[in-house]
Amino acid sequence: MAEVGATPSFGAELRDGFKPVNAWVSNGVVWLDEIQQFYRERAVIEKEYSSRLYALAKKYFEKKAKKSSNLSVGDTPTLTPGSLERDLSASLTTWTTQLSTVEARAAEHDRYSSDLLLQVAEPLKNIAIRYEELRKSHAEYAGKLDRERDISYGDLKKQKGRYDGACQEVENRRKRTESSFDHSKTKAQNAYQQQIVEMHNLKNTYIISINVTNKQKERYYHEYVPDLLDSLQDLSETRVGQLNSLWSQATNLESLTLSRSQEHLRHLSLEIPRNNPSLDSQMFVQHNLAQWQEPLDMVFEPSPVWLDDNAMATNDTAKIFLRNVLGKSKGQLHELKQDVDKKKKEVESARRIRRDIKEGRDKRDEVELVKAMFALQENLHEAERKRLTAEVEIATITDAVGDVSLGAQNHNFRPQTFKIPTNCDLCGERIWGLSAKGFDCRDCGYTCHSKCEMKVPAQCPGEQSKDEKKKLKAERQASSNVALHFANGASHPDLASELPTLSRTNTLNSLSSGYAASANRSVSGLPLKAPSDEPNSDHSVSQSTGPKSATTRRNRIVAPPPTHYISELPVELNDTSPMSNPREPRAKMIYPYHATGEGELTVEEGQEVTVLEPDDGSGWLTIRTSASASGLVPASYLENLPATLAELERPTSTYSSSSASVAGSTLGMGRKKGPAVAPKRGAKKLKYVEAMYDYEARSDAEWSMTEGEKFVLVSGDAGDGWADVEIGGVRRSVPANYIQEV
Repeated sequence: MAEVGATPSFGAELRDGFKPVNAWVSNGVVWLDEIQQFYRERAVIEKEYSSRLYALAKKYFEKKAKKSSNLSVGDTPTLTPGSLERDLSASLTTWTTQLSTVEARAAEHDRYSSDLLLQVAEPLKNIAIRYEELRKSHAEYAGKLDRERDISYGDLKKQKGRYDGACQEVENRRKRTESSFDHSKTKAQNAYQQQIVEMHNLKNTYIISINVTNKQKERYYHEYVPDLLDSLQDLSETRVGQLNSLWSQATNLESLTLSRSQEHLRHLSLEIPRNNPSLDSQMFVQHNLAQWQEPLDMVFEPSPVWLDDNAMATNDTAKIFLRNVLGKSKGQLHELKQDVDKKKKEVESARRIRRDIKEGRDKRDEVELVKAMFALQENLHEAERKRLTAEVEIATITDAVGDVSLGAQNHNFRPQTFKIPTNCDLCGERIWGLSAKGFDCRDCGYTCHSKCEMKVPAQCPGEQSKDEKKKLKAERQASSNVALHFANGASHPDLASELPTLSRTNTLNSLSSGYAASANRSVSGLPLKAPSDEPNSDHSVSQSTGPKSATTRRNRIVAPPPTHYISELPVELNDTSPMSNPREPRAKMIYPYHATGEGELTVEEGQEVTVLEPDDGSGWLTIRTSASASGLVPASYLENLPATLAELERPTSTYSSSSASVAGSTLGMGRKKGPAVAPKRGAKKLKYVEAMYDYEARSDAEWSMTEGEKFVLVSGDAGDGWADVEIGGVRRSVPANYIQEV
């Protein structure tokens, strides 16, 4: 047995072990075929990987080409980009390097695939064939040795047979001699003696054959077979040496491939740091730089029916409100500043944490932190808006009337829910509501609506006893009841003298401010009678005089338009034909319509008609022409005309509960609509639907809805989850599961 670590010898150790050695060597040769199959399959994988890398790089090169302009200079650059390569952003340049690196690595893998086939797989195939032939030669030679050994054993066996036969023949001749007669006895003895000589010769030959066979056996087992086994061992070890060489070749090929790939990656790693994040921003700014003008500051826009200048009201009543606003703002400013400083510190702390996260010093989730930071910034902006509002209120009021809060005796108001019927000490009206919420002064017991808080004079007498509070309450209620009585229609002695002056210095500019140019203000161009021309008007202003009351409530006055802005009446308003009722609305055809069914009327474009029956939701209305012909036409083919003269001749400078009284005296001018296809005449029975939830339209083909809004149902859900509805003659889609039939 060979020592561990010493070089073994099959011939010395295994002796007559050709069969197992031959099988073992055969397995090793067959294994070469498996190894070369492995490298062939590896080459296929590398080839496929190379193809995929090529395809991947090509795909994203094409995508980059399509988006390079948008990613570099934006969708709408003010400066047209020049060469695509020159105007690539730094990030796109780095991205191009990465794609080029992928292409280069694809080429390396393709080259590696070819080298594996040519320098590893094919040589393995060749040596496998050659070593298999060598193994077969050894097997053939071993067979010959076995045959020689078997022949030697056969010859010895034959000699043994001849010897045994000669011995048997000697015994037979001996018996024959003993049984022979005298005259033949001599002959028998001679034959017997000759047979003994033959037996001795065959015995000697047999012994010689034994010695020869033993020598041949010794040579077979100690020389021929060991030499053959050693030759097989050498074949196996040579095969392993060749295999190691090819393995080394494969390793070197892969190392070279990886080395070249690492070189490409090293080049890419040097390019990436050159991608300064500010370079992209710089290129975008260069190509999108445009002249920008800050939006103009907001300015006062005078109302077309009231004051025309931008001066703040500074009368005694206005000063009460301004004093309360100023005092409240000054009281809140210090607390608001502290709140702003606190929230700034919170935002700055969040920003520091985000910087730590970017630098790897903090492991928190940046997404969650950014969300929290934006929430903190929103709170900061809200606090800054409140602080800014308070500062601007203080500055604006101080510039207008000075610091009127000095010496003011402000009420110590607190929110209060009144559980028993309570009147407001300012306006005298009941504090209504499910919860009856208002304010009361902790010191003097003054009660008021929430809306009246800022109108209360800062004249708190200070902390009062219970009886004093009751006395003050009675006095305040008496004063407020008098004011409430005058506000409900009674004449106040001092009211006429305190009415605002209605003279104007720039009325034309007021009317052109945009508000008066709306469709509902179009009557400004029509002559109106002054209030003094209608002495019987229920809305005329009392001309009595008397002392002024600070708590008197007055409604706003709608001033008449200036005389130099009045134009002549349109011809249609002077129409006195017997077929024209001045109270019936008039309209004008903006598109020609030709009757297509029974009950419809043909009308030309521009023709003026009288509306007899308005649109009932079907998209049709009934009209009458100047020729007394009546019939149906699509509602979208008409636009309303201004009101008739009879409706316009009414006083406009009156006390009114609304500042839009002029708008209430006119017909709304309908917006001009396109010639939408009129619905069929048979579709008079309509189905209506109601919105169950709010919905915001995402395109022009959809309607926005609020809960409870109603529409005309045109068609229900056809399987796509949408329904078509109509409103004002316009058809659009809404989600079918957001509506229900009513």
